[in-house]
Amino acid sequence: MAADFNWAVGGEAGDGIDSTGKIFAQALSRAGRHVFTSKDFASRIRGGYTAYKVRTSVDKVQSVVDRLDVLIALTPRTIEENLEELHEGSVIIYDGERTTMQDVEIPDEMIGIDVPLKRLAEEAGGAIMRNVVALGAACEVAEFPIENLDSALEKRFSDKGQKLVDNNKEAARAGRSYVAEEYDHEFDYDLETTDEDYVLLNGDEAIGMGAIAAGCRFYAGYPITPATDVMTYLTGRIERYGGHVVQAEDELSAINMALGAARGGARSMTATSGPGIDLMTETFGLIATSETPLVICNVMRSGPSTGMPTKQEQGDLNQMLYGGHGEVPRFVLAPTTIDECFWKTVEAFNLAEKYQLPVYLTADLSMAVTEQTFSPDTFDMDEVEVDRGNVVDETTIDDHLSESGGFQPHEITDDGISPRAFPGTADGAHMSTGLEHDEQGRRTEDTEMRVEQVDKRNRKVETAREREDWSPREFGDEDADTLVVTWGSNEGALAEAVEFLADDGLDVRVLSVPYIFPRPDLSEDVEAADNVIVVECNEQGQFADLVEHDVLERVDRINKYNGVRFKADELADDIKATLAEGVEA
Repeated sequence: MAADFNWAVGGEAGDGIDSTGKIFAQALSRAGRHVFTSKDFASRIRGGYTAYKVRTSVDKVQSVVDRLDVLIALTPRTIEENLEELHEGSVIIYDGERTTMQDVEIPDEMIGIDVPLKRLAEEAGGAIMRNVVALGAACEVAEFPIENLDSALEKRFSDKGQKLVDNNKEAARAGRSYVAEEYDHEFDYDLETTDEDYVLLNGDEAIGMGAIAAGCRFYAGYPITPATDVMTYLTGRIERYGGHVVQAEDELSAINMALGAARGGARSMTATSGPGIDLMTETFGLIATSETPLVICNVMRSGPSTGMPTKQEQGDLNQMLYGGHGEVPRFVLAPTTIDECFWKTVEAFNLAEKYQLPVYLTADLSMAVTEQTFSPDTFDMDEVEVDRGNVVDETTIDDHLSESGGFQPHEITDDGISPRAFPGTADGAHMSTGLEHDEQGRRTEDTEMRVEQVDKRNRKVETAREREDWSPREFGDEDADTLVVTWGSNEGALAEAVEFLADDGLDVRVLSVPYIFPRPDLSEDVEAADNVIVVECNEQGQFADLVEHDVLERVDRINKYNGVRFKADELADDIKATLAEGVEA
């Protein structure tokens, strides 16, 4: 694995940690370096520890690791929180003139760089720029050309006037010059730059971009961590394509607005997190019964109840699979990488309209807030295909009228998929209800029709099983005796864990599953392996339960539910420990 550089800034909420981290991540990206970020933040406006970490390399990076090379510490707690990740030669940049930092003790094996961040910022135009002074200091430590930081500062502040941009550039140079003049030390870092051009975005942004590319023209949502950035991305962008974003008063209103837009013929979407999914569940059943295509994005976080809003977890799987009264046919898609968030969003819209069903598109907090670099051609818009399903118009609607001349939006068909007419289609007037209905949508309690409609709706899922490709993604050694299965954002950590394990002479095969329902049949894969381990971020092993249900064999489990994502080196150690336990048993 190529050498990489790990940097972090930490302080309290309200200290500008997020914006500082983004500026440095953008600077690295614009310098042709790959970037992978991680955030640790509290669910409050001010106070509480928060940090932004950046891992960067000239080669692709897909995970965080237990190592920090340079740390900008705005509070003593920042050093305490990251002490285990710091190593011999790590550099800690801090402002010893601040009252809270005057008595900070830097461990002997590490290098403390005391920079008067606030004073230098004030000299450059304002104390608010102290974090930018720290970024300049970090550039000197890492031998990173400050011109790349200039580019990121221009992008961040250009809309606020050139004077502010110039002041920030001056502040960054003040930090760089101070370290160069006051510290005669040969640091161990030299950040290589390249001519590569990368796109830097997080999972929420990729979902929003995928929605626009897929033709979504209506979004309704209520702000909730960590799904809010989907709405933020769409706002001001979807309008350029004739679409609309509505901030509803709550989650119930949001999903019902989205349902109304979908009934009107628009590709429609809402996004929320676990508590919002709870509130939306009743309408979810109405969507399925009325056979309305709708995409519901669930960005998971720690639960239950309000849980830990800013922490990682994959605990909503059972809710998405089984939530709702009665039997509700549905699809559940779970992108496993940030770029796949884009493509699976497009797929979710196509599946929703092809099969006239609600589709859960689920990410998790780690994927949602993590920024990663990609080549622009990763999101090739020419490869986006839009399939609106079985839509009838004036030329074909006669084939779907009843004997009395009424359109049949719930027509009993062999594949379970009924014709769909957009409002305004001649002879296409119809109604749908949450009550059981006949083929024309009129409510009924006829027992035979009830059975036919239930069977028809469920038949769509079986049709989809046959027509669509639900294959998992595979990497590692295809002939290995150890099989590791995972879903969601764990793929990146596993991909790098495989490299760590290979260095130790241990080969594994990995299946990363982006489809929760319908899902691939893993029976042959499990049968061919000597050891099977399922990796996920919840306590109960919800996906492991599904695997065991499907293959009728027990599997080993690696579960993490402390609110923190898996790290590549940590996961490699967990896999080795799990295999060792199996040998001892």
